[in-house]
Amino acid sequence: MEEKVFEILKDIQPVYDFEEGVDFVEMGYLDSFDVVTLVGELEETFSILISALDIVPENFSSAKNICALIKKSKKVPITEGMA
Repeated sequence: MEEKVFEILKDIQPVYDFEEGVDFVEMGYLDSFDVVTLVGELEETFSILISALDIVPENFSSAKNICALIKKSKKVPITEGMA
């Protein structure tokens, strides 16, 4: 899972090395627009639904925290969202 998260992060911001272990938000690797993009990518890739209450900087500060958020987030049934 972590490897896929790094892949998504690199697609969003290719100029940064997310494997350095720094705080992605604090160091400016991810801004608010990047986080919105990341949430969409995570939801689509992992078939989850991330609560708006979970969209806080701490949850996007590291790959470890992003993976924890993925595990915590609710799985979306395949039929949901299909209209």
